[in-house]
Amino acid sequence: MIRLIRPYLRLARPYLGRLIAAGLLAAGTELSGLALMATATWLLITAAGQPPLFTLNVAIVSVRALAISRGALRYVERLAGHDAVLRILTDVRAQVFAARASRSSPAERSGESLSQLVSDVDAVQDLMLRVVVPGAVAVIVGGLAISGAALVTPAAGLVLAAGLALAGAALPVLAVRVTRRTADQVAPLRGALAVETVDLTHGAADLAAYGATEAAVGRAVRQANALAAAERRLSVLGGAVDAAGVAVSGATTAAVVAVALAADVRGVLVGVLAVGTIAAVESVLALVAAARRWAEIRVSLHRLSASLDAPLPPAEPRRHDGDGHVSLRGVSVRYRDGAPPALSGVDLEIEPGSRIGIVGPSGAGKSTLVGVLAGFVTPDSGAALLDGHPIAGYGPPPPVTGLLAEAHVFHATVRENLLLARPDADEDQLAGACAAAGLLGWVREQPDGWDTVVGEDGGQLSGGQRQRLALARALLAAPAVLLLDEPTEGLDPAAADDVLESVLAAAGKRSVVLVTHRLAGLDGFDQILVLEGGQVVQRGRHEELANTPGWYQDQWQAQELAAAQAALT
Repeated sequence: MIRLIRPYLRLARPYLGRLIAAGLLAAGTELSGLALMATATWLLITAAGQPPLFTLNVAIVSVRALAISRGALRYVERLAGHDAVLRILTDVRAQVFAARASRSSPAERSGESLSQLVSDVDAVQDLMLRVVVPGAVAVIVGGLAISGAALVTPAAGLVLAAGLALAGAALPVLAVRVTRRTADQVAPLRGALAVETVDLTHGAADLAAYGATEAAVGRAVRQANALAAAERRLSVLGGAVDAAGVAVSGATTAAVVAVALAADVRGVLVGVLAVGTIAAVESVLALVAAARRWAEIRVSLHRLSASLDAPLPPAEPRRHDGDGHVSLRGVSVRYRDGAPPALSGVDLEIEPGSRIGIVGPSGAGKSTLVGVLAGFVTPDSGAALLDGHPIAGYGPPPPVTGLLAEAHVFHATVRENLLLARPDADEDQLAGACAAAGLLGWVREQPDGWDTVVGEDGGQLSGGQRQRLALARALLAAPAVLLLDEPTEGLDPAAADDVLESVLAAAGKRSVVLVTHRLAGLDGFDQILVLEGGQVVQRGRHEELANTPGWYQDQWQAQELAAAQAALT
């Protein structure tokens, strides 16, 4: 446990004073409660004998002061504890997300992974507020309670110590053991249900179009039922442990009273010992809830520890000031052990200002190759270099980027979406990028112009308009090497040809790497790579490949025939 907590304590070091203050305030709250119970008990028993009122004045004032201080201390403790923990969470999120962003596997950047990551980071809050702080408070309160009981009679102190050990050590261990197996199932089930919920919400239209809504709802219901069953098991086991805690509290109180009476302790002190014992055991029983919460978040903390131990990107990335020469040497990428490679031994030289086409069947590794060029995917073997240095070590701004697969359009205005690529761009630069992408006419037709809101994920745009907006943003970034992954997808053939020609002209002397299924327009490219099964099976210029038997020739002839038939209809 200590080894797992150590990384988070290290991150908490700058805020250690705040955490200690929160712990002391929490201990003060519990001690105020214990003192309140003991004082109130003394007051009630003593008042029953009808003594002079002035003998009760101190106790009356003390009860009022302790009642007020308990609430005030609890409030301040919550403020101090959450202030410290939220500051720690800020550092944890920054470090974990930086490490996760630098990973090469798309599986580690999937929706399920990110959903899981968010809940994992939130587990650090529970670690500090529901595990570490209650543990420290239990030690302080328990130690002082034992000392107070021992002052009355040493035997009572020993019995109370035994009861607190049972409540604060044996029961928490039991709670961890009986809940661990079920708790380990809950976190993955919650993550899976979150993914199903997002899919149902954001993919409702697609699911309805393909008649898959019922199946998706069924999967979500099964996930929800499995999660509910696991949580019910946790509740039953937790109730059993809580019942054992009540039994321990009662037995300890009875034993303390018995040894006090045997030691000839009489009168009001017996009542004070009894009520104080109940309050002390109740404070220490908080460790049962802490242990239960520890069992639930342990898996999340293990996952986070792996991310925290991962190497972070350099604090000051290399700035690009070279010619833009890209070199891939024997690049291989495998996403999962045992799975076929997404790329295998790919070599590619991109000279400054050159035009490179990447083609091949679906699943051939084209998008993976673009990911390697953009620095998002780290090769398992081989090297991806820009001007002699690793591509992933550059930025920001990234010198190799552009329109990548499924580029995101934010629920914001056209202007705000474009300015993500270049925050200092003026309206003329925005207009130039939109003109090249074929979007400027539409923007000028809108009543709000550049301030037109495009909706969540571009939902207020047509597919073609959304693609043009993403393309305009890629052009506005003006990287040394412009990556275009299916830039004309969703456009009709004539518009696609016009947009591609305009984009290539707007790229000027910058290098362009184009991934496409349409072979029209590649006749002017310097080199074309044909990928199949993650390997380069053909390379050359358009004229050479169109006259060489293989995938490219077959596709070229099929597309030419389709274009001829379309012209006749």
